[in-house]
Amino acid sequence: MIQLLTPEGQRVAHPDFEFSGDDEAIAGLLRDMVLTRRIDAEATALQRQGELGLWAPLLGQEAAQVGSGRALGPNDVVFPTYREHGVAWTMGIPPVTLLGLFRGVSLGGWDPAELRFNLYTVVIGAQALHATGYAMGIQRDGRVGNNDGTDAGVVAYFGDGATSQGDVNEAFIFASSYNAPVVFFCQNNQWAISEPTTRQSRVPLYQRAHGFGFPGVRVDGNDVLAVQAVTEWAMRRAHAGEGPTFIEAFTYRMGAHTTSDDPTKYRLADELEHWKLKDPIERVRALLQRSGAVDQKWFDDLGVEADDLAAELRRDCLALPDPELAESFAHTYADAHPPLAAQGEAYAEYAASFDVDQQPEAAR
Repeated sequence: MIQLLTPEGQRVAHPDFEFSGDDEAIAGLLRDMVLTRRIDAEATALQRQGELGLWAPLLGQEAAQVGSGRALGPNDVVFPTYREHGVAWTMGIPPVTLLGLFRGVSLGGWDPAELRFNLYTVVIGAQALHATGYAMGIQRDGRVGNNDGTDAGVVAYFGDGATSQGDVNEAFIFASSYNAPVVFFCQNNQWAISEPTTRQSRVPLYQRAHGFGFPGVRVDGNDVLAVQAVTEWAMRRAHAGEGPTFIEAFTYRMGAHTTSDDPTKYRLADELEHWKLKDPIERVRALLQRSGAVDQKWFDDLGVEADDLAAELRRDCLALPDPELAESFAHTYADAHPPLAAQGEAYAEYAASFDVDQQPEAAR
C-alpha cells in the first residue's frame, strides 16, 4: 500500500511516488480537510434536527476526497456518487448547494458543465458508465495526448460496494477496450452499508483491475499526501492517452452509511477505535506542528473559520426557498413537447382552483 505520511505524522519515502508540494501546500490540504469535516458535521446535525431528509456522512474519508480533488487539472471532469462532499469543496461547489439536494428543494442546483462536477448519483455505480462514455467522447474529440495544456481526463468516484455492481464491471470493460482516459477512484471504506469488503471480494479490490487489463494501485486513503501523488500520476496517464487506472483508496467510514443507518448494529466498537488512530486530519496536524510550518495562531484561526463556515451554512440552508411545483415541468426535458405542456397547463388549472380570488363569483 502506497503511503507517504504515517498515522504518527512522519514523512516516509516511496520508490515510485512523491508529494511535490511544500509546507504551504500541506497546510492548504489540512485546511480543506478541516473545513470539509465541519461542513459534514453541520449537515449531519441539520438532518438530525429535521432540516434535511437525509445526509451521507464522509467522516474519516476527508483525505481520500481532498487529496484526489486537489490532484485534478483545469480540464478534468468528475462523476461523483452521493458522498463526495470533500471533492465538491475542492471543485468550488458551494456547500449549501449540496444541502439543497438533501433538503429536497433542488435537483442539484449547480452547472456541471461550468464546474466540471456532475450531479450526485444515488444509483450505486451507475456513474461509472457515464464517466467512461464521457471519457471516450473526450478521446474522440482529440483532447488527450497533446501535451499542450489542453489534455483532459475523467474521474469516476464510487465505494467498495459499487465494485460488485454490473455497471461498474461493464465500465471497466469498455474503458479497457477503448483505452478511455478515465480514473476509477474507489473509496474502500470497508463497509457497503452493513456488508464488509472482505465478504464482497476474495482479493484486494485494486487487483481486480489487472483482470480487465489496466493498472490498479492501493493507496493509504487516510494519507492525503499519498492520495494526491497517486491521483496526479493516474491523471497524467489519462492525459497522455495511456488509458484507464483503478485507484483503491484504503480508508474507513467512521460514521454511518447515511443518517438512516446505525453502524453499531453490524460492526464492533474496537474496529472504530482502531481506525481513529489513523485519522487523516490528525496525522497532518502532527506533521505541521512538529515541523513548525504553522504556529498555534494558524490553528486557532482555522478553528474560527470552520465555525463561521458552519454558521453560514446553517443560516443559508434554513433560508433556501421552497420550489414551485410548476417549475418541475420546465426541468423534466431539455425541450418542451405537447403532452408535457398539456400536463403543465392541467396542473396550473388545478392549483388555481385553490385560489378563491381566481374563482367565479358563483363558485365562492
